[in-house]
Amino acid sequence: MSKRTDMTDTHNWSGQKLVSTDYMLFEAPRTKHFMTGSEVLKEAVKRCTVDASVSYPITPQSEAAHLIGELWAEGYVGVYFRGENEFGVMSEVAGCSMAGARTITTTSGPGTLRAMENFAMWSGTRAPMQLVLMARGINSPLTIQPDNLEVFYLLESGMMIWYAENVQELFDMSIAAFTVAEKPDVHVPIVTVVDGFFVSHTREAVELPDDDIAIEPYDPYASPLPPIDSEMPPGRFLRDPFVMKSNYISYAAHASWQFEIRSAVERSVPYAKHFLNGLVHVSGDEDAELAFVACGTASQQAKEAQRELTKLGIKSKVIKLRTIRPFPEAELLEALQGVKHAFVPEFNVVGWLANDVKAKLYGKCDTEIIGGPRVGGGMSMPAEAIIAEVMEKVNG
Repeated sequence: MSKRTDMTDTHNWSGQKLVSTDYMLFEAPRTKHFMTGSEVLKEAVKRCTVDASVSYPITPQSEAAHLIGELWAEGYVGVYFRGENEFGVMSEVAGCSMAGARTITTTSGPGTLRAMENFAMWSGTRAPMQLVLMARGINSPLTIQPDNLEVFYLLESGMMIWYAENVQELFDMSIAAFTVAEKPDVHVPIVTVVDGFFVSHTREAVELPDDDIAIEPYDPYASPLPPIDSEMPPGRFLRDPFVMKSNYISYAAHASWQFEIRSAVERSVPYAKHFLNGLVHVSGDEDAELAFVACGTASQQAKEAQRELTKLGIKSKVIKLRTIRPFPEAELLEALQGVKHAFVPEFNVVGWLANDVKAKLYGKCDTEIIGGPRVGGGMSMPAEAIIAEVMEKVNG
């Protein structure tokens, strides 16, 4: 008997009571725990009625993948197996999701790059699988230290990209991610990013609902594309390929599909606003002329700098981006009103977030966007380094 046929209208195959995502995230009573990011991801998946997960070990996501495997052994995940390599994993994940399974996997660093070809294919299939990316350095030379340069490679893959700052956000986001990705008018893959080691291996306080509840299962027949089943075998996806008709038809079909994928990402905005309580979170002095625009762990360090600047009598605020794709342009513009200088601290050497902010806001606001400080290869970003950058630019 399959896991799906082992469910009732009120409970899933593991006996958990099925509840709405709103109840899970906003209404269910919670208790405090002390967990690492990897442990928290296990707790999130445990409450998501996940049909399938495929894994391959690479630091620092190996523990998370292992813990999801434990969930399979405990009866909370329908299918779990290890792929032969990262490229194989992402191909197998696509197959699971296209067949109508709620599917999740994890990756990091060079594993992300080895699997890169698959991510555009994921978007092209409009299948709502979730990738949890525990970002780390990519080999320049060999490193396993924290760095988020790999996010830059994923920006234009057609997937939604959310960025969690800490273990609590990782728990809440990875649950909400399934629900938003599976909306019929969205229905594209989603990447939930955390900074490796800083979040994956750091133990923090986290508020969790009881584990006897889980969100309602994925309904693949509400999809804009039919799942692969006995009525829709894989071969029918390749029937009458566009290139067999004419180049013009091929160009027009693929171009319109590329735009449709990106439109689907934009259609996720109202759902993301609801489940994430806004695409942008602002803390600090509302009337500050100095701001930091950041995501992930860089947001934490910017908050430390903001607190120290307050002691010096300098007003500042932190604008934390919860989503990267869709890019929260309107929300960021609103948060930057009255700001003269906005710094973009990043854990990578190329400054992909600063470049993205500048490109998206070009000609739309008077704020000077300053890329930096930037650190790479696993270096830390103490508040003093951020303050030094501010003082050199603003105070001379």
